[in-house]
Amino acid sequence: MEGVEVLGVEAHGSDLSLTALFLQAHIVVQIVMIGLILASVWSWAIIVDRAMVYARSRQQISRFEKVFWSGHSLEDLYRTLSARPATSMAAMFIAAMREWKRSQEKQAGSYVGLQMRIEKVMDVTVSREIERLERRLMFLASVGSTAPFVGLFGTVWGIMTSFQAIANSENTSLAVVAPGIAEALFATALGLLAAIPATVAYNRFSNEVTRQTARLEGFADEFSAILSRQLDERM
Repeated sequence: MEGVEVLGVEAHGSDLSLTALFLQAHIVVQIVMIGLILASVWSWAIIVDRAMVYARSRQQISRFEKVFWSGHSLEDLYRTLSARPATSMAAMFIAAMREWKRSQEKQAGSYVGLQMRIEKVMDVTVSREIERLERRLMFLASVGSTAPFVGLFGTVWGIMTSFQAIANSENTSLAVVAPGIAEALFATALGLLAAIPATVAYNRFSNEVTRQTARLEGFADEFSAILSRQLDERM
């Protein structure tokens, strides 16, 4: 009977499936695992959302640039775009043109002040666009930097618990030691599973924000130069 009981314990302890590792883990390690799984799921949701936002923003910028440099008058383009919601580069153009038209209606005397106001309006619009593009990226950065350490905490706690169980059972066979160590390492694996995609996505999205910001700032400089030439012609 003792041989059967030992075999039964070893057979039960040797169940190393992911579900068994989670269910047999200490409550603290389980909490760590659940937190890492939730962080990973939310990170992937953010990754999909940001990828769609950046793809749509690139298309909007390219489409606007194509229309803007096609030779249409600024007034016609302004009337067309202001009739519907606009984002990105189109929103910056509308904000600048709106300030231009307001100054014309009020017959502002200082062209230098007008140009400064237009540049300020475009800078504010660029800042808002950058804020929109960078939304939720800090969560990815936080997951990428902290998830491995959270997983490591679960691993250390699990190993401590395993050693205590080994000391109490006074049995150091592999069948007793392996499940506890596997449970502990499972937490580290979940930490890396959450951190690696988040870090890669954060780096890529940060570069995408930088590229789109450069395109917006480049257009702002070019459009400011166009308006400056028109102001010079009126002087």
